[in-house]
Amino acid sequence: MSLPAPDPSADPEGLDPGLDPGRQLAYQVAVFARRISVAGELDRAAFLLLEQLAATGPANVKTLAAELGVDSSTVTRQAAPLLRERLVARLPYPADRRAVRLALTPLGVGRLARVRRRRRELIDELTAGWTPGERAVFCALLARFNDGLLDRR
Repeated sequence: MSLPAPDPSADPEGLDPGLDPGRQLAYQVAVFARRISVAGELDRAAFLLLEQLAATGPANVKTLAAELGVDSSTVTRQAAPLLRERLVARLPYPADRRAVRLALTPLGVGRLARVRRRRRELIDELTAGWTPGERAVFCALLARFNDGLLDRR
Protein backbone atom coordinates (compact mmCIF):
# COMPACT_ATOMS: atom_id res chain seq x y z
CA MET A 1 0.00 0.00 0.00
CA SER A 2 1.34 3.38 -0.91
CA LEU A 3 0.12 6.52 0.74
CA PRO A 4 -0.13 9.57 -1.45
CA ALA A 5 2.77 11.94 -1.12
CA PRO A 6 1.86 14.88 1.10
CA ASP A 7 1.00 18.06 -0.79
CA PRO A 8 3.49 20.66 0.51
CA SER A 9 1.16 23.49 -0.52
CA ALA A 10 -1.64 22.08 1.67
CA ASP A 11 0.23 22.72 4.90
CA PRO A 12 3.45 24.60 5.73
CA GLU A 13 4.80 21.50 7.48
CA GLY A 14 4.38 19.42 4.32
CA LEU A 15 1.62 17.28 5.80
CA ASP A 16 -1.61 16.56 3.99
CA PRO A 17 -4.30 17.66 6.44
CA GLY A 18 -6.55 14.92 5.03
CA LEU A 19 -4.28 12.18 6.38
CA ASP A 20 -3.80 11.32 10.04
CA PRO A 21 -0.30 12.45 11.15
CA GLY A 22 0.19 9.17 13.04
CA ARG A 23 -0.51 7.22 9.86
CA GLN A 24 1.82 9.46 7.89
CA LEU A 25 4.57 9.04 10.48
CA ALA A 26 4.22 5.25 10.49
CA TYR A 27 4.46 5.21 6.71
CA GLN A 28 7.43 7.61 6.60
CA VAL A 29 9.31 5.56 9.23
CA ALA A 30 8.79 2.42 7.12
CA VAL A 31 9.97 4.20 3.97
CA PHE A 32 13.01 5.53 5.83
CA ALA A 33 13.92 2.05 7.12
CA ARG A 34 13.78 0.65 3.61
CA ARG A 35 15.61 3.49 1.83
CA ILE A 36 18.42 4.29 4.28
CA SER A 37 20.49 1.35 3.11
CA VAL A 38 22.99 2.11 0.40
CA ALA A 39 23.08 -0.38 -2.47
CA GLY A 40 25.58 -3.14 -1.91
CA GLU A 41 26.05 -2.52 1.79
CA LEU A 42 25.23 -4.66 4.79
CA ASP A 43 21.60 -5.34 5.58
CA ARG A 44 20.13 -3.65 8.64
CA ALA A 45 20.51 -6.64 10.95
CA ALA A 46 24.15 -7.22 9.98
CA PHE A 47 24.96 -3.52 10.35
CA LEU A 48 23.45 -3.37 13.84
CA LEU A 49 25.22 -6.56 14.94
CA LEU A 50 28.59 -5.29 13.71
CA GLU A 51 27.95 -1.89 15.33
CA GLN A 52 27.18 -3.61 18.64
CA LEU A 53 30.37 -5.67 18.49
CA ALA A 54 32.37 -2.55 17.60
CA ALA A 55 30.89 -0.70 20.58
CA THR A 56 31.22 -3.43 23.21
CA GLY A 57 33.87 -5.80 21.94
CA PRO A 58 33.56 -9.59 21.83
CA ALA A 59 30.36 -10.93 23.34
CA ASN A 60 28.41 -14.15 23.58
CA VAL A 61 25.15 -14.63 21.70
CA LYS A 62 23.02 -14.22 24.83
CA THR A 63 24.61 -10.87 25.68
CA LEU A 64 24.29 -9.63 22.11
CA ALA A 65 20.65 -10.68 22.02
CA ALA A 66 19.93 -8.71 25.20
CA GLU A 67 21.75 -5.63 23.93
CA LEU A 68 19.96 -5.74 20.55
CA GLY A 69 16.55 -6.54 22.02
CA VAL A 70 16.10 -9.82 20.13
CA ASP A 71 16.27 -13.48 21.10
CA SER A 72 19.41 -15.61 20.93
CA SER A 73 18.22 -17.61 17.94
CA THR A 74 17.87 -14.37 15.97
CA VAL A 75 21.46 -13.38 16.75
CA THR A 76 22.67 -16.86 15.79
CA ARG A 77 20.82 -16.64 12.47
CA GLN A 78 22.08 -13.08 11.80
CA ALA A 79 25.67 -14.01 12.69
CA ALA A 80 25.83 -17.00 10.32
CA PRO A 81 26.41 -15.02 7.09
CA LEU A 82 28.82 -12.70 8.91
CA LEU A 83 30.84 -15.73 10.01
CA ARG A 84 30.83 -17.11 6.44
CA GLU A 85 32.03 -13.76 5.09
CA ARG A 86 34.70 -13.65 7.82
CA LEU A 87 33.41 -10.32 9.12
CA VAL A 88 32.93 -11.96 12.52
CA ALA A 89 34.86 -14.76 14.19
CA ARG A 90 34.22 -17.11 17.10
CA LEU A 91 36.61 -16.66 20.01
CA PRO A 92 36.81 -19.23 22.81
CA TYR A 93 36.51 -18.10 26.42
CA PRO A 94 39.84 -18.65 28.18
CA ALA A 95 38.18 -20.28 31.23
CA ASP A 96 35.81 -22.51 29.25
CA ARG A 97 37.07 -23.48 25.79
CA ARG A 98 33.60 -24.86 24.88
CA ALA A 99 31.95 -21.43 25.20
CA VAL A 100 32.49 -18.86 22.47
CA ARG A 101 32.14 -15.16 21.92
CA LEU A 102 31.62 -13.38 18.63
CA ALA A 103 34.15 -10.72 17.67
CA LEU A 104 34.76 -8.41 14.75
CA THR A 105 37.57 -9.46 12.47
CA PRO A 106 39.86 -6.94 10.76
CA LEU A 107 37.78 -7.55 7.62
CA GLY A 108 34.63 -6.76 9.60
CA VAL A 109 36.15 -3.58 11.01
CA GLY A 110 37.00 -2.41 7.50
CA ARG A 111 33.59 -3.28 6.08
CA LEU A 112 31.83 -1.51 8.95
CA ALA A 113 34.00 1.58 8.42
CA ARG A 114 33.06 1.66 4.71
CA VAL A 115 29.36 1.30 5.47
CA ARG A 116 29.52 4.02 8.12
CA ARG A 117 31.28 6.33 5.65
CA ARG A 118 28.77 5.63 2.87
CA ARG A 119 25.82 6.21 5.19
CA ARG A 120 27.35 9.45 6.43
CA GLU A 121 27.88 10.58 2.83
CA LEU A 122 24.27 9.74 2.01
CA ILE A 123 22.94 11.63 5.02
CA ASP A 124 25.18 14.60 4.24
CA GLU A 125 23.92 14.61 0.66
CA LEU A 126 20.26 14.36 1.69
CA THR A 127 20.54 17.13 4.26
CA ALA A 128 22.90 19.39 2.31
CA GLY A 129 20.20 22.04 1.92
CA TRP A 130 19.22 21.92 5.57
CA THR A 131 20.32 24.49 8.10
CA PRO A 132 22.36 23.34 11.10
CA GLY A 133 19.27 23.99 13.20
CA GLU A 134 17.11 21.75 11.02
CA ARG A 135 19.69 18.97 11.27
CA ALA A 136 19.85 19.38 15.05
CA VAL A 137 16.05 19.30 15.41
CA PHE A 138 15.74 16.25 13.16
CA CYS A 139 18.50 14.46 15.08
CA ALA A 140 16.95 15.32 18.46
CA LEU A 141 13.50 14.14 17.39
CA LEU A 142 14.84 10.95 15.82
CA ALA A 143 16.90 10.21 18.95
CA ARG A 144 13.81 10.79 21.10
CA PHE A 145 11.80 8.47 18.86
CA ASN A 146 14.50 5.76 19.03
CA ASP A 147 14.82 6.16 22.81
CA GLY A 148 11.07 5.59 23.07
CA LEU A 149 11.48 2.35 21.14
CA LEU A 150 14.33 1.29 23.41
CA ASP A 151 12.28 2.06 26.53
CA ARG A 152 9.55 -0.31 25.28
CA ARG A 153 11.86 -3.33 25.42
